[in-house]
Amino acid sequence: EEAIDAASSNTEILSISDPVILASVLTDGVRKTVSDSRVKVTYEPGFVPAAPPAMPDIPLEHLAAMIKDTVKVEILDGNIGYLMIHHIIGEEMAQKVGPLLLEYIWDKILPTSGMILDFRNAVSGEVSGIPYIVSYYTDPEPLIHIDSVYDRTSDLTIELWSMPTLLGKRYGTSKPLIILTSKDTVGVAEDVAYCLKHLKRATIVGENTAGGTIKMSKIKVGDTDFYVSVPVAKSINPITGKSWEINGVEPDVEVAAEDAVDAAVAIIKLRAEIPGLVQAAA
Repeated sequence: EEAIDAASSNTEILSISDPVILASVLTDGVRKTVSDSRVKVTYEPGFVPAAPPAMPDIPLEHLAAMIKDTVKVEILDGNIGYLMIHHIIGEEMAQKVGPLLLEYIWDKILPTSGMILDFRNAVSGEVSGIPYIVSYYTDPEPLIHIDSVYDRTSDLTIELWSMPTLLGKRYGTSKPLIILTSKDTVGVAEDVAYCLKHLKRATIVGENTAGGTIKMSKIKVGDTDFYVSVPVAKSINPITGKSWEINGVEPDVEVAAEDAVDAAVAIIKLRAEIPGLVQAAA
């Protein structure tokens, strides 16, 4: 609210009659005041906060169709697995659809020689899904402190650790893993990419990510129809002591998003050739 007051102190906004335009002007003012591009002011008359949805009782065949629509899996030339994810599911959903994930996705991609994990269009996800994904690309022991998430609303910090047991087999730590990113990669997917990068388990290829947040909240401004969307949690990586938020995740190999798949394939194939080249040189 202090940021709103500071932004609204500009007398020019008094002449703005359109509330949508006013919200946009207030957004610019707030972002300058708090130096955070993630903050946004919106005008939403009649807005009703959505309650967290209960886990729906969806037949397994419908869940299978949903998985096929939201996750794309291919085996590329050179026995390279390609897995595109738009949404990172949470613990509850993972437990329910785990056998389907194994059947339709994981068992197909597990025998590959290297994997490309495509997060270029990953724009949503659940924090509880982070340990699941990271654990499939790490060893069962020792357990790894993956991330710490500070929740401002509760003033509590939750530590995320790798999981000792998983449904199905792990991909392991010896095969190449490339994560593709773009300027649209945001939120939980950024966290997974940042964690695996600094565990030195994955190479990030593509563009700098959006620099979003683990969790956003929409707050009503007084007795008005204006709302402010603000980050209410922060990720702090135990290895770097820093966060990917605001600045995003920097790629190890920077290329345009549309060129990222070709670059990733080239990297994996080159790594496969290195042992033979070394032996030939010796």
